[in-house]
Amino acid sequence: MNTIILDENNPQDIQTAGKLLHDGGLVVIPTETVYGLAADALNPTAVSKIFEAKGRPNDNPLIVHISDLSQLPALVKEIPESALRLADAFWPGPLTMIFPKSELIPYETSGKLETVAIRFPSNKTALAVINAAGTPLAAPSANLSGKPSPTTFSHVKDDLNGRVDAIINGKDCEVGVESTVITLVGDTIKILRPGGITKHQLESVLGHVEVDSAVVNPVAKGQTVSSPGMKYMHYSPKADITIIDGSPFDFVSFVNQQGDCHALCFEEDTSSLGVPFVSYGTRYDGEKQAQRLFSALHELDEKNAKTVYARIPSKNGVGLAVYNRLVRAAGFQICNPEHCYVIGLTGPSGSGKTTVCQVMNQLGAAIIDCDEVSKSPAVYDKDCLQELQNAFGSTILKDGKLQRKELAKIAFASDDNRKKLNAITHPRILAKVWEMITQAKAVGKKLIVVDAPTLFESGLDEKCARILVVTAKEETRIHRIMQRDNLTFEEAELRIKAQKPPSFYLSRADHIISGDDGSNFAKRLTPIVNGLLQNIDHT
Repeated sequence: MNTIILDENNPQDIQTAGKLLHDGGLVVIPTETVYGLAADALNPTAVSKIFEAKGRPNDNPLIVHISDLSQLPALVKEIPESALRLADAFWPGPLTMIFPKSELIPYETSGKLETVAIRFPSNKTALAVINAAGTPLAAPSANLSGKPSPTTFSHVKDDLNGRVDAIINGKDCEVGVESTVITLVGDTIKILRPGGITKHQLESVLGHVEVDSAVVNPVAKGQTVSSPGMKYMHYSPKADITIIDGSPFDFVSFVNQQGDCHALCFEEDTSSLGVPFVSYGTRYDGEKQAQRLFSALHELDEKNAKTVYARIPSKNGVGLAVYNRLVRAAGFQICNPEHCYVIGLTGPSGSGKTTVCQVMNQLGAAIIDCDEVSKSPAVYDKDCLQELQNAFGSTILKDGKLQRKELAKIAFASDDNRKKLNAITHPRILAKVWEMITQAKAVGKKLIVVDAPTLFESGLDEKCARILVVTAKEETRIHRIMQRDNLTFEEAELRIKAQKPPSFYLSRADHIISGDDGSNFAKRLTPIVNGLLQNIDHT
């Protein structure tokens, strides 16, 4: 097939794309998520060409793209009130909703199901092409089936040139992973495929939303699925990928021992790696990871990588979408090289971390209390005390002993003072904590909790495979600090203001526990612990 290249900035090319689609052809179009392989969603013959061009199984349903909410009623049997609320919040945008289909939707489009997936994209070129075609468009990702989805024009051209009627040369995709798919059919509202719209965002509109088990687990053989991206191995480069489920330190140590391989890593890892690597973002930025992931997988192919070890992303926020794509690219091959998890426990002062530690200890975890470590002679030895006196003055010592309340008063008075304190104490605390982690591993502990208020500032998060954050309302925290440390309201408030805001911790969390009410900590922590132990057993 002779594939013509069209320019998204040329109005005549947009009309050409529309006519090709109206006449039953195939056109690759850019969207905000990934490039899509479009055909007339209402034309079964045209839709069948999509499966042929991609080499896609025909029981894998397609997403129908519309350019205006007024087009929705004709395509579905009913529109629940929840769908209208979601449309108001997130359309146009990277959200797909599943409805009972109308007779207009052929079974070729729905994957032989009685439901249909509908999306209203925000990309201006995609909308213009839909309007020019005069019909809704079925448009899965524009790649050969099972390969990494395309987020740039060059990716599409490499995969589908000669297989389609036209490719529109557009900008790189902003979101970088396919849309979130949520089903509104049945009694339970459920995420079938995570994407750029997160579970938290959906719950801000609907209340509780479940996540289908197939998001992070393989689908049983022969099981019918309602969404693309669930059933088959997807997004895979030519290389064999294994996800390394461990801390940044564990990942680098493991990969450097493997020799002939490539690393799919975060920017923070690159300076320590001794093997070729491709970075797909930074550890605590799920949105950047989503934008970079598919390009990174394509880059591994360009490097002719054969064996790849990948850094595991967080499943929090957009990170869940990144993990979903990566675990399918790896064919669910996951390795926990240490056969244990070091869990960094942190959060704002007064949030309830001590109670969480007590519960985690009852659930079998080893607990390392960094506050206690910081009081040990191994940290506040003679040299440390001298450095502190030089930095903060003689009032912090009395008869050669550290006056902790006086040190805290001075250290928390300004950011500069706090940084001075951290620079003196953190390296000593870090060395002692690492010694204790090593001892806990040696006696076979599978879960090791490091309770560290300054987890990130000290660099201890590099040793942690998971981050557990405890939060609470500010008034709750102030009251607890006043009682715990015998402080005035003003002193407690000053202590809080000297710390990072809650958003700093939440953006870095793998798991979040609210500490406002500690009465049901065990109920909330038990599933987290069980899930981690199952991960160890299955890798």
